[in-house]
Amino acid sequence: MQQHIVIVGGGTSGWMTAAALSNHFKSEEIKISLVESDTIGTVGVGEATIPYLRYFNQRLGIDERDFVRATNATYKLGIEFIDWSAQASSYVHPFGDFGEKIGQDEFYLYWLAHKKNNPLADFSKCSTAVVAALQQKFTYPKSQNKDWQGYTYAFHIDALKYAHYLRHYAEKKGVLRHEGIIESVELSESGDISKLLLKNGQTLVGDIFIDCSGFRSLLMAGALNVGFEDWSRWLICDRAVAIPSQSDNQFKPYTQAQAMQCGWRWEIPLANRTGNGLVYSGAYMSDENACAYLKNKIVGCPLAEPNFIQFKAGRRVQSWVRNCVAIGLSSGFLEPLESTSIYLIQLGIMKFLELYSPKAAGCNARQEFNQVVGLEYERVRDFIIMHYYAAQRTDSDFWRYCSHMELPDSLRERLDIYRAMGLIDQYEIGLFKTPSWAAALIGQQFFPAHLQRRIADLDKKALLNLVNDCEHKISAYVKKMPDHKEFLSHLGVDQEVPPSGLNFYGVFC
Repeated sequence: MQQHIVIVGGGTSGWMTAAALSNHFKSEEIKISLVESDTIGTVGVGEATIPYLRYFNQRLGIDERDFVRATNATYKLGIEFIDWSAQASSYVHPFGDFGEKIGQDEFYLYWLAHKKNNPLADFSKCSTAVVAALQQKFTYPKSQNKDWQGYTYAFHIDALKYAHYLRHYAEKKGVLRHEGIIESVELSESGDISKLLLKNGQTLVGDIFIDCSGFRSLLMAGALNVGFEDWSRWLICDRAVAIPSQSDNQFKPYTQAQAMQCGWRWEIPLANRTGNGLVYSGAYMSDENACAYLKNKIVGCPLAEPNFIQFKAGRRVQSWVRNCVAIGLSSGFLEPLESTSIYLIQLGIMKFLELYSPKAAGCNARQEFNQVVGLEYERVRDFIIMHYYAAQRTDSDFWRYCSHMELPDSLRERLDIYRAMGLIDQYEIGLFKTPSWAAALIGQQFFPAHLQRRIADLDKKALLNLVNDCEHKISAYVKKMPDHKEFLSHLGVDQEVPPSGLNFYGVFC
């Protein structure tokens, strides 16, 4: 018997969900409807992505070059963090490794031992993605190349254009869009959602309801009254203001995140414009001052009025309750410091597709979904909190709070181990792998007090040769790469096909 899945809300999360479901299920199994209103706006500022979006598009059979052109995209090799330490400095968190593993050991451990003998050593020279990004170079990683390259890539995109692109994709596959505003939600005697009543008189009856209604969380928080776990004691920024501006035509292949007195500023280079924004704490800065600060920093003429957004860091205590699944902002929110907004949408979609069966949707599926999604939110949360804590800045009340706050146990234990011996635990499942933690901790000059003796006592000359060899290989490889701007201008013309991702939780080539 055909089941009916009803998606509430459009935007990036709604149309990503609709596209993925329509690609995954046969029309005789599942009928898919999406209800949204043109009168309700979307947040629409999540323009920086991470490499997992490549897998999502590949799974849908989307041609990457067509996607890049349709969304005014540029390529992205990482994120540059400016002033995220007590000393004025910058570093890039790259999409890739630092050097090659030595046996079972991560390269960063050997680099830390090398730095004790060479205080001016530069970790960034040991990453292909960082060296290429700062030289504004880009090309696809060569999947058949036997030489180590150690990097992958993502995109800067116009999120609204991406939603429109996926809407066209989903409607071609049979998704039915309903224009309208939901007036009320009816529950069955068992407590499941049974139908939606729209203001225009329409009624939508469904078997599964997916809440993509954003911060309003119309179904999950509204109809089902699912609680919210508040993380604002650790992530105290609760506001953002965004303003698009004319492109500077530099097409940097990286996002920028610059720390300020009470938050941070982003800059995202698209092909046709630049996305600018400020994430800040309302307790330490007024909306008026935030807007003035951002306008003063923008390069290029503004293209729209400022868009103010209020939020609270945290997540729903459960993201799949009864016959309702929350995807995106209705499930939780973490500030976009590490460009994770679209990834968290994708995580929910992929896990739902893995667990949901039209013939058997039991409590075990819901239990696993909630466990995996909840754990991932917590691990992304910890990684973002670490940036504020490890900055060790004390130049304002905002930063003094961050540097002295009591950490979540999971993060405190992780940092204690790192400080004691330099080790960074590798998650079995989780977004940010060891190289990401090493990039941020070393980049913010948050060094361990000691290293394991077998690493600390390694021969100085051998360590120097190891690091020099890595730097020379990367320098020679990047030297042959074309400029990012040139690569974009020839997109699809005499170029090889972009490489394929391996799997959702794995490594991308």
